[in-house]
Amino acid sequence: MHREAAREAATSGTKSDSFSSRHIGPSDAEMAGMLNHLGFKNLDALIDATVPKSIRLQGELQLPDGKSEAEALAELRTISRENKVARSFLGAGYHDSITPPVIQRNILENPGWYTAYTPYQAELAQGRLEALVNFQTMVTDLTGLDIANASLLDEATAAAEAMALCHAAAPDRKMFFVADHCHPQTIEVVRTRAKPLGLEIVVGDFRKLEFKVAQASGLRSSESKPEACSTFFGALVQYPTTDGAVRDYSEFVRQAHAGGALVVIAADILALTLLKTPGEMGADVAVGSTQRFGVPVGFGGPHAAYFATRNEYKRHMPGRLVGVSHDAEGRPAYRLALQTREQHIRRDKATSNICTAQVLLAVMASMYAVYHGPEGLTAIAQRVHQLAAQLANSLSEAGLKLVHEAFFDTLHVELGNKSAREILARAAKAGMNLRGLGDSGIGISLDETTTEKELAQLCEVFGAELRDASPVNSKFDPPQADRNSKFLQHPVFNTHRTETQMLRYMRKLESRDLSLCHSMIPLGSCTMKLNATAEMFPVSWPEFSKLHPFAPANQTNGYAEMCAQLEEWLAEITGFAAVSLQPNAGSQGEYAGLLAIRGYHESRGDAHRNICLIPTSAHGTNPASAVMAGFKVVPVACLKDGDIDLADLRAKADQHARDLGALMVTYPSTHGVFEPTIRDICDIVHSHGGQVYLDGANMNAQVGLCRPGDYGADVCHLNLHKTFCIPHGGGGPGIGPIGVAKHLVPFRPGFPSLNSQPSTLSASTGPVAAAPYGSASILTISWMYIRMMGRAGLAQATKIAILNANYMAKRLDHYFPVLFKGKNGLVAHECIIDLRQWKSAGIEVEDVAKRLMDYGFHAPTVSWPVAGTMMIEPTESESKDELDRFCDAMIAIHAEIEAVAKGQADPKNNVLKNAPHTARQIASSKWDRPYSREQAAYPAPWTREYKFWPAVGRIDNVYGDRNLFCSCPPIEGFREE
Repeated sequence: MHREAAREAATSGTKSDSFSSRHIGPSDAEMAGMLNHLGFKNLDALIDATVPKSIRLQGELQLPDGKSEAEALAELRTISRENKVARSFLGAGYHDSITPPVIQRNILENPGWYTAYTPYQAELAQGRLEALVNFQTMVTDLTGLDIANASLLDEATAAAEAMALCHAAAPDRKMFFVADHCHPQTIEVVRTRAKPLGLEIVVGDFRKLEFKVAQASGLRSSESKPEACSTFFGALVQYPTTDGAVRDYSEFVRQAHAGGALVVIAADILALTLLKTPGEMGADVAVGSTQRFGVPVGFGGPHAAYFATRNEYKRHMPGRLVGVSHDAEGRPAYRLALQTREQHIRRDKATSNICTAQVLLAVMASMYAVYHGPEGLTAIAQRVHQLAAQLANSLSEAGLKLVHEAFFDTLHVELGNKSAREILARAAKAGMNLRGLGDSGIGISLDETTTEKELAQLCEVFGAELRDASPVNSKFDPPQADRNSKFLQHPVFNTHRTETQMLRYMRKLESRDLSLCHSMIPLGSCTMKLNATAEMFPVSWPEFSKLHPFAPANQTNGYAEMCAQLEEWLAEITGFAAVSLQPNAGSQGEYAGLLAIRGYHESRGDAHRNICLIPTSAHGTNPASAVMAGFKVVPVACLKDGDIDLADLRAKADQHARDLGALMVTYPSTHGVFEPTIRDICDIVHSHGGQVYLDGANMNAQVGLCRPGDYGADVCHLNLHKTFCIPHGGGGPGIGPIGVAKHLVPFRPGFPSLNSQPSTLSASTGPVAAAPYGSASILTISWMYIRMMGRAGLAQATKIAILNANYMAKRLDHYFPVLFKGKNGLVAHECIIDLRQWKSAGIEVEDVAKRLMDYGFHAPTVSWPVAGTMMIEPTESESKDELDRFCDAMIAIHAEIEAVAKGQADPKNNVLKNAPHTARQIASSKWDRPYSREQAAYPAPWTREYKFWPAVGRIDNVYGDRNLFCSCPPIEGFREE
């Protein structure tokens, strides 16, 4: 069984066990029991009956044998030492920062925070939701705007999303202005986003841009001359600029508004503690990165971007938004707000394809603000600026020209007739990275880790002498942009100054969240599997965490080797020619894959191929991504058994034969079944000139058994935060790399760069993320997972995932009918159970989801892809005991439902309708319910041994949307009555 396979995968004969046997939950005896329950003699017989023979992989994956935890860590440690951790003063939105140890140990390295899921079941997620409200409050306070979301993927993506918001406000206009002083990677990502939408990007000097009433004939844009036109729908400026200048954009904003355009300011979050806010300048949107609030640089990510706007644009705002509502007892409670904006409802009309956030990183940034408070943040910013001013004085007195007299932390030094190459070389020899700004310009960005010793070294590089810190030359202060407004006045930002206070606050919030530390989280399509500790260790190694994404290549050889190996392994696993690791979310992988298809068609003179066929069962991000990539969505019907309707597919393919660009298909299907016609589906699309995009969300049912590249897909994205063990982080980070067939290799995302012009990309497709390898530092997690599992372990994990799902489906089918089954009545790695039959008795699927909390479980995926159902995915990491415990809970709930249906329990006042039950309710002297406290709180034996208490009762979602409030509520609202 799997233990023997795992041992075969181990490289050392002295090992008594291997990592795969620690990753995979069921023991040999448990597996035998489950197989017997299903009627199969062995595991291979089950797999043969489940996975169509026509797509099965012949032989094994060409991957290394598995290694033990110690061996894999040693190998990766050797690779990491090929990275050189130099002192980077490159800036451009990335800065070294200090992660307070209390935050590093208790958030970043704590599975109680990083193994939780997106807070769909808000009653079990009050801790991280409070932390996200703190984040939103921090952002609104610092930007001076009305409302902020719970983070985006990176600053460049946030800027592209801001452009989309501006266009939504003025959809008849097609031109967007981007100041040439923005970070180069931001300009490139905005260009990428604009192209498939038919939007025109004008890059230039914002000081030469004039907004006026548009002429009737219209004006064409040109990047070679200033524009004087009101046909712009928006403009983007950087604050401070990428080379350090502090500008007051108030007049620019006024002129833009007069011309009917909106203004986006990409602002440095730390600088906003000292500088006039975007809101005070009249900006409509502010975006940026919170990386320098205690989050490691990590070669580009993951980092939490912020996005803030005015109230009038809140329904155009992308991503997650946390709001304050109340629970059944009227007590304040947090929840995700404005759910009608979600992709699974609005689909191709969605505001954005981004369906998640960077929760773990947003939590870290918010805790950094909680720990330091307004005075601490201001002191950090003042020190950074004072060091920059001291350096400016020293260089100026040495005869060097400072291009900008008003700056925050970044200096633009002009060398005149001297070449920048010599200075850059001298800096490199001294172990420092400076930024070249043209032939004779140098950029120097300081941060909170900068020391006076480093200032002296920098001066030495320039042939200058470090001058005394005081008095600071007043000409290098920006008084015209001073901040006058207060920020972070809420008590949460002014209470937790000692480590004891901070530790207890974070632990209090952690205790309000259910994570994989407590029980299985059987969310279908989300694959909540073990995130092994050995996989997490390297994230904190300085060789991976402290590198700047644009550091010289000779300093990043370790990253290059690790990423190349991971790309090679993922290409082998998927059967594709090449992989791009850049997309930093599943949604961005979808987008990048579709852009590759668009680029391929355009290269062949088939730009008209803009029809994308999407099954009606597809995840909502699919149609949203298709629209963003410039496709028109045409839905394809599904049969009653959940399979794609081949007749409708053929009809739609025939109808749109000339313009067919792509089909997006999920495999196994969204309904959790291996469709036997997948090769036919691919052939139909190919025969009409289209390409097949395969959504790899369900790759956990395929690894080692079948490969998308073999059975007809042209491109496939992978969710490394699902199949390949990167933790969900309470709702992020995620990574969504794409694998592509040989003919699509040239159309993978290009690499953003600081040193080349944005318009001269090496690839025909622009970048989709701000950093070359996206969220590079957490790629180490998936590298460790594959290296430790090896080819045998990976295949065995897939088989056990299928076994666990079928075992649960068989146990529950008698009580809750399994809605879709494939060949031989089997499911893939997940199943959908039907709860709609009790709707007539007044019991909704939501009631069951909330009642599961009383049993100590997070509910499966609710009402998707079919309303009134639950999608259950146990993964391979859960033991049979845990599977049985969940099934026992569901069977017990079935009895409770039947009691209501048969009139034995009050139809409105029962354990289901009142769930979840809080400790506050159980301990109350008032108990007027027709069932006992014991039945409410301790419905199963294990709840007497260990009880997870929901922090709040059932939350009123309607009230929260009708009374939208997305900042820290008054502290009085949380005081005990």
